[in-house]
Amino acid sequence: MIRKIIHIDEEKCNGCGLCATACHEGAIDIINGKAKLVRENFCDGFGDCLPGCPTGAITFEEREAPAYDEAAVQENKKKKELQEKMKHLHEGGCPGSRMRMLEQPETAESVASAPVQLVSRLRNWPVQIKLAPVHAPYFEDAKLLIAADCTAYAYANFHQEFMRGKVTLIGCPKLDAVDYSEKLTEILRSNDIQSVTILRMEVPCCGGLEMAAKKALQTSGKFIPWQVVTISIDGKILD
Repeated sequence: MIRKIIHIDEEKCNGCGLCATACHEGAIDIINGKAKLVRENFCDGFGDCLPGCPTGAITFEEREAPAYDEAAVQENKKKKELQEKMKHLHEGGCPGSRMRMLEQPETAESVASAPVQLVSRLRNWPVQIKLAPVHAPYFEDAKLLIAADCTAYAYANFHQEFMRGKVTLIGCPKLDAVDYSEKLTEILRSNDIQSVTILRMEVPCCGGLEMAAKKALQTSGKFIPWQVVTISIDGKILD
């Protein structure tokens, strides 16, 4: 039958895997560093994989293709869920949630020094991206910090170095299972934001937050200075 289906330009594809993650039907796999539509009957033609592609390698086309097989898709989802459960049992989960012990050395200076009264640098509430209003007085002329929520726990001087003088929004794309880009786009469009700092962890699942923020910056129609800072699991700035 002739129907709408996605097309992947392998020359543009950088193999990031975001499309495979976004495709809830499991139609796309990464093979030899390139995204491929391996199950045409799993592609529903809705294009959930399009917005996340950073290189524009995915487009729609109309051509001869097998009909969308919802029953096969649901069966495949059940199979993958079982595989993921077994993987978590045997390997401790994905890189972002795998258990590990972190040894943080105590220096003589830190042990001997007197307690310091720390000051919160939080300037707004709520801080969750999902709960934040689009229109708020604190957004005007603001420097915006979009941070993965784990960064506040991993980086010891989070308040002083990153939150100070900024309006803070936090989220976790893995736990919230939402695309923040639409909400962030509206915030950027509706307010006079001076700059954006994206603070993420080194784990792969944090890529969703970075991609959402970058997409919002692109679609906002504004030129806003921005930067991405990555924090390692042991609390160091990587870039």
